[in-house]
Amino acid sequence: MQEDTPTQNEKTVAAPARHRLRKRRSGRALLVGAVALAGLGLAGASAVALDRDDAPATTAVSLDAQSRAEAAARADRSTRESPTPAGPSASATTTGPAASPSATPTRKATPKPKPTATRTAKPKPSWVNPMKGAQITSCYGQRWGTLHAGIDFAMPAGTPVRAAFGGTVEKAGDVGDGYGISVVVNHGNGYLTHYAHLSTTKVSVGEKVGAGETLGLEGSTGDSTGPHLHFEVHQGQLWNQIDPAPFLRARGITVAC
Repeated sequence: MQEDTPTQNEKTVAAPARHRLRKRRSGRALLVGAVALAGLGLAGASAVALDRDDAPATTAVSLDAQSRAEAAARADRSTRESPTPAGPSASATTTGPAASPSATPTRKATPKPKPTATRTAKPKPSWVNPMKGAQITSCYGQRWGTLHAGIDFAMPAGTPVRAAFGGTVEKAGDVGDGYGISVVVNHGNGYLTHYAHLSTTKVSVGEKVGAGETLGLEGSTGDSTGPHLHFEVHQGQLWNQIDPAPFLRARGITVAC
């Protein structure tokens, strides 16, 4: 049995028909693709009709989609490039210390007041016992028919004799008046004190002395029967002796007289 095979002429005639069919199908496929791209809004998209045998051909739909995409791109670019509005409204959103370093005023440290040095007033020098701890052997008053014008303090020979109060030395030594080696201190307040029968003196006339300063050492010079200190208080002038016991008690010194 003989098969129906196309002749060479039929092949030649059928080839252009198939070619046109392929072009119509490709055109429809490209048209659908262009519409899809336009719906998605892809910027710069262009539908180009391609064929294996023909050069690219731009369709009317692709041109319309391209123009719309370009318009959308311009609108988007103008939105992104629009300048930020300046003025009070723009700066109003910036708050806090970070907006301006100079916005926060700096507080100057207030210097603390320096403590004022308070001077403690030196206590006024007080009167002292001229021979503290000594035994009283004789008080002020009449003795053996004469006035004993002072108080006798007895301690071992060589015990220091101290100034009852500060002042200026008016007498120091033995002047032959029966007191032996003695010292007289003028206190400048209307009173003088006299220290008699010393073995030696430690001060000289005109010297300034303070309360409690050593004037000499206990002895038994002059009209004396043994080592002791004969202590007198003179009021107003020398040789105007008063009772030392109440005078010393009035100044905080107690003696057994």
